[in-house]
Amino acid sequence: MGIGHYIKDIGRGKDGARALGRAQAADLMGLILDQQVSDLELGAFCIAMRIKGETAEEMAGFLDATHARLNKVRTGQAPTVVLPSYNGARKLPVLTPLLALLLAREGVAVVMHGTATEDKRVSSQAVLAALGMAASGPSAQAKAGEVLFVPTGVLNAGLERLLSVRRVVGLRNPGHSLVKLMNPCDGPALVLSSYTHPEYLLSMSATLALTGQHALLLRGTEGESVADARRTPAMDVFKDGQTRRVQAPQEGALLQVPELPGPDAVATAAYIQRVLRGELLMPEAIALQVQHILHEVTP
Repeated sequence: MGIGHYIKDIGRGKDGARALGRAQAADLMGLILDQQVSDLELGAFCIAMRIKGETAEEMAGFLDATHARLNKVRTGQAPTVVLPSYNGARKLPVLTPLLALLLAREGVAVVMHGTATEDKRVSSQAVLAALGMAASGPSAQAKAGEVLFVPTGVLNAGLERLLSVRRVVGLRNPGHSLVKLMNPCDGPALVLSSYTHPEYLLSMSATLALTGQHALLLRGTEGESVADARRTPAMDVFKDGQTRRVQAPQEGALLQVPELPGPDAVATAAYIQRVLRGELLMPEAIALQVQHILHEVTP
């Protein structure tokens, strides 16, 4: 069928492009996820949306199509947290696995998902491998007190294809926000979402409010959904269309910066193990994030 008629609307430049309605956006993303579009069309979609920007209605439609096509992770009665991990680490250690393991230690079922989108960054999956934790396959089930890592390609091959466009063109596309907003579970879960630039705070907040999802949103550490170990960011909770600021940002000069390892996966894994054993102080920002998450998912 192709998506040329949609590209004609969204590809007219920043001022001439027309936004899609929610149903149109869902149809468009459905064709992409079902891999019914050519590489040329997919690239055109990504560039057009990069120039135009996504509206909340469009992102809601993209989420509708995605949730209808994911190979869902099964959940039980345990409180469940979804932790996307796509950016990885470039300068700082990727501490998303530390956040996941801290939550699991409190009895939470943690569903991590992700794929490497840049070759020069250290991924959470590499850190988990250094910790002796393997990725799961299809028909995965989340369990209380455990961390489950599901590769994006297992959830939906078309979604992984969309993300891989970045390796060719070097630019983000709507898929990079989409994976940070979606709930890949077959039951309710708190989604830990993050943004990298202020404009995405506005667009992602509007999407979460429109869709009524339960999520905690913060400015990520190099794009990851874990609080910056050096300075506590603002954190907002979204539920049923309502928004609450649960953590104010840390202001002023930093009086002390925690000692952190480099981004190497093995060094990061060793650091995480020492924090979990109590040999090193847990970064305060991450401890606060854990508290806010537990408040949202436990009675």
